[in-house]
Amino acid sequence: MSYETIRVDRDGPLVTITLNRPERLNAMPPQMADEIGQAFYDLGDARAVLITGEGKGFCSGADLSARGDGSALGGKGGSHEALINHYNPAISQLIRASVPVICAVNGPAAGVGCSLALAADFTIAAKSAYFLQAFVNIGLVPDGGSTWLLTRAVGRARATRMMMLGEKISGAQAEEWGLVYKCVEDADLMTEARALAEKLANGPTIAYATMKRNIATALDQNLQMVLLAEAEGQRIAGATKDAMEGGMAFLQKRKAEFKGA
Repeated sequence: MSYETIRVDRDGPLVTITLNRPERLNAMPPQMADEIGQAFYDLGDARAVLITGEGKGFCSGADLSARGDGSALGGKGGSHEALINHYNPAISQLIRASVPVICAVNGPAAGVGCSLALAADFTIAAKSAYFLQAFVNIGLVPDGGSTWLLTRAVGRARATRMMMLGEKISGAQAEEWGLVYKCVEDADLMTEARALAEKLANGPTIAYATMKRNIATALDQNLQMVLLAEAEGQRIAGATKDAMEGGMAFLQKRKAEFKGA
């Protein structure tokens, strides 16, 4: 499929999605949300996904002005419609992806851009990056899953601070809070992110997918449900060729070569 607002590149088992509206700091119109969702739908046999932004920004938030109908303004139904039909499905596709997702945040990650970054399994931020929930400044509320993602990542007090005060959180502060996996020098961002993505792309894919489901279960269910999910996950992972290879590699004192099966 050809895309207009993102670029999709495949290198072996790794797919890289680049948000590609640098003139708008990669502000996300509904079309971009749809294309992100489509890119995840079309992953095929990819085993990891790396997401970043072209230019100086990761994603400066939703761009409903691209619709040309003024629906970004409060009091209109356009924002609600765009969330239900475009942005929410894209975030859901990312969270439900059966492969590891890594975000390399190279600049501002605001609004739904912040949601996109935090929905990944691993988020690496450049020192110049920042995370922002600016909705309060225009009398709106966080969306794109931010309320759920932020509260679970940093706790109620810090999530409330970000959402109600609209403060920018730097890449370094985000690492300190546990909002991101790590913060690195700008020049090292893509090298670090790609190295992590390639490591994951060559790991035990089915085990990763099962871990992701179990983590989601742990966030929403009680201990008994988690214990059951872990046991079922172990049954699934234990039947894979990767588990057999991992066991043999351990016994033979060598590095395992996982094939994702």
